[in-house]
Amino acid sequence: MKVTSFFFLFFSLFLITAQETPTDFLSADFHKGRREEVRNLMPDNSVAVFFANAERNRSNDVDYIYHQDPDFYYLTGYKEPNAVLVIFSEDQTSVDGKIYNEMIFVQERDARAEQWNGKRLGIEGTQIQLGFQMAFNGSEFEKSNIDFKNYEHVLFFDFKTDYRDLGGKADLFDLIKTFKVKTNYPSDYNATKQQIYNMITSTDVENSANVAQTLGRYLNYEEALKSDALLTGYVNAQDNGKRKEIQEKVKLELKSNNLNSYMLEEIMNTLRETKTREEMVLLKKAIEISAVGQIEVMKAMHPNMSETEIQGIHEYVYKKYGAEYEGYPSIVGGGNNGCILHYIENNKQKVGNDLVLMDLGAEYHGYTADVTRTIPANGKFTKEQKLIYDIVYNAQEAGIKASVVGAPFQAPGAAAAKVVTEGLIELGIIASPGEVKTYFPHGTSHYLGLDVHDKGTYGAFQENTVITVEPGIYIPEGSDCDKKWWGIAVRIEDDILITKDGPINLSEMAPRTTEAIEKTMAMPSVLDNFTLPSLD
Repeated sequence: MKVTSFFFLFFSLFLITAQETPTDFLSADFHKGRREEVRNLMPDNSVAVFFANAERNRSNDVDYIYHQDPDFYYLTGYKEPNAVLVIFSEDQTSVDGKIYNEMIFVQERDARAEQWNGKRLGIEGTQIQLGFQMAFNGSEFEKSNIDFKNYEHVLFFDFKTDYRDLGGKADLFDLIKTFKVKTNYPSDYNATKQQIYNMITSTDVENSANVAQTLGRYLNYEEALKSDALLTGYVNAQDNGKRKEIQEKVKLELKSNNLNSYMLEEIMNTLRETKTREEMVLLKKAIEISAVGQIEVMKAMHPNMSETEIQGIHEYVYKKYGAEYEGYPSIVGGGNNGCILHYIENNKQKVGNDLVLMDLGAEYHGYTADVTRTIPANGKFTKEQKLIYDIVYNAQEAGIKASVVGAPFQAPGAAAAKVVTEGLIELGIIASPGEVKTYFPHGTSHYLGLDVHDKGTYGAFQENTVITVEPGIYIPEGSDCDKKWWGIAVRIEDDILITKDGPINLSEMAPRTTEAIEKTMAMPSVLDNFTLPSLD
């Protein structure tokens, strides 16, 4: 009876725990489908290798909260460090006759480590929850029978320098070290050089002069490339015959190893640019959470607030809805601080009667929003603030309208820039179109998804792509214009789904017009009576 009662209690606790855990993550079938799409885009007789993100140190014995590499998460759903995914272009056969086309090596279960840092999936959890048949402990990667020299192409992302040897066994440091040994990774491997070599070999000799011009710019950016005789020879060649000769030498150089560190970028850019139905559920939720945050701050805002307090309200709303993280460091700039495009100090003690630029986004189950609103801290736009705001609003409207299937990626930016240029000239802030970059120094759009600046091809817009449209005008103190404009910074940013029927503003819930913002700011806030004791 006691044994039966124990198992009943254990099972009941398991069910309670399971019910308290979010259940709306991407499914194992989603991740499996994404791996299949990668396989479909891989060249014949190739193998692709993906590594989990590094654990990064914050201070002393405290690390930053771990965040999985978005590509790794996209393909696996695995959220732990110290793992490697291997995808084969064709079916493989194990020594015991088992057919497989993928393998994953994960963190080994460790009771002591899990007591301190939480439960690990291990082999069994990876098989049951994530649907992998061929799952192994990371320590088995070194002993695996993967013979990389048998493949024509070994696809991987080249390594950063921010991973450490954490000791123990089978950490990311060890996994990468094993990979380098197994692939005969050259000590002087240069991923950019490999990409340029490929550009040279894949270009018809008739177009080689154009490529040589492009390569010249590469060499100016990366000093190490200038020491490569083949590259400098190709750039400086006086005729196509000489370039053809160098091209043949480059082909031989590429055949000296089978490593390819640029093709996976092209594959993942293609896949992640457009979103599936499952992805859109999570991305829309992240965006709507962020829009609600903007609304609640509008209602709570008053001149005595600090930038940090404003940030805290946004991020509290995110947590209230179950968003795990912010998609990027929150930007809250009052007055002249808004002129700093990526201002994250957020330490102004009182925003006073200034405009407050708020660029923030919740990350929900891996997918991040990116929503910006600019509002008057006292609830009312001044004449000058409204004039600048309305130019940005009209520019954004033009940019959103231009975000249609088939349009070039630059279309929203071009449409918005035209409106901003005309508006600033009319106000006398600039005298000619060439000056617009002084006050509108950035583009308007980027892809949105697992990264705030998500992957994509930057080609013509496709259906089911999500982008931002975010024009802005920034007039810092001391600018070469009438002093009445100084310290005004306005950015409006919305997240736009491109469909065959036209663009859809996914963040339209957050008020955008000056009239709607002022109306919302006049509404009562649940925080109106929220006070804390004074501290010395």
